[in-house]
Amino acid sequence: MKGDIILVGEEHRAAAERIIDRLLDEINASERRFTMTVAGESGSGKSETGQALADALAARDVKAVVLQQDDYYVLPPRFNDAARRANFAWVGTTEVRLDLLDSHLQAAQEGAASIVKPLVIYDENRIDEETISYDGAQVVIAEGVYTSLCEHVNRRVFIARNRLETMEHRAKRGREGFDPFIEKVLETEHEIISQHRSRADVIITRDYDVEFVM
Repeated sequence: MKGDIILVGEEHRAAAERIIDRLLDEINASERRFTMTVAGESGSGKSETGQALADALAARDVKAVVLQQDDYYVLPPRFNDAARRANFAWVGTTEVRLDLLDSHLQAAQEGAASIVKPLVIYDENRIDEETISYDGAQVVIAEGVYTSLCEHVNRRVFIARNRLETMEHRAKRGREGFDPFIEKVLETEHEIISQHRSRADVIITRDYDVEFVM
């Protein structure tokens, strides 16, 4: 998403180092491009962890591309907020073009040279398009709230931090001030996302320790 603020901290880098150390042999042994997802609640550190994973891979001479689920929303940010307020049932996976994101992961696995993906211009409240090159990439990482539901994935990372634990981080990213409606949205997202933990191969705990369940 254009205009997004990503604050990669030492906790994200430390977790990423542990994950890549564990997965590197599997990545190098893969005959096809390796795909990963990083899922969790809003403010849990998905974007930061996704970037930290890409950086950890780059330090090992493995090129990675990061895709953000935030670019795959059906509606631009302010229109999406209005749709939620008009009909709360809009909140959830129906807001996101997960099928398109999954198809871009599938394209990566099948050796595509590039994809044309949506690009959300946050400040302008619009969705554009951009071409992303997969040339030379050995890994594609998709990060976002519901990315655990994508099927064309080799390994799934889940960040186990809830909306109350992420409040400070959300404030630092400065996307919105406190709004009771947004907190209601996040509570609903929590109910959905907490069920996705069972799909994970790697769990990052609330304290950013790493647990492998694969």
